[in-house]
Amino acid sequence: MSDRQQQAPAINIELSEEVAEGVYSNLAIISHSNSEFVVDFIRLMPNMPKAKVKSRIILTPQHAKRLLLALRDNVQKYEMQFGKIEDVEQPVPPMNFGAPTAQA
Repeated sequence: MSDRQQQAPAINIELSEEVAEGVYSNLAIISHSNSEFVVDFIRLMPNMPKAKVKSRIILTPQHAKRLLLALRDNVQKYEMQFGKIEDVEQPVPPMNFGAPTAQA
């Protein structure tokens, strides 16, 4: 087999300006069925008891597993470069983020 036959075809990926800005999230909720994984990205704000889903990604189980492996690989690379990421035992950030209560 030649080198040309062994190389995977190139994929042209486009990124719009709007999507390139990204969406900040500090909470993710993951659910699944037998055919898909749903990841809801949420932004919790200090002293706000209500939060909205900012983005929802739906994945096949195979893509969810690939994402898991890619995240694991990238976290390992990050920690090699910048140091260990400390694991926080808190499942949901406190609603006030440790800040004083807002008053008007």
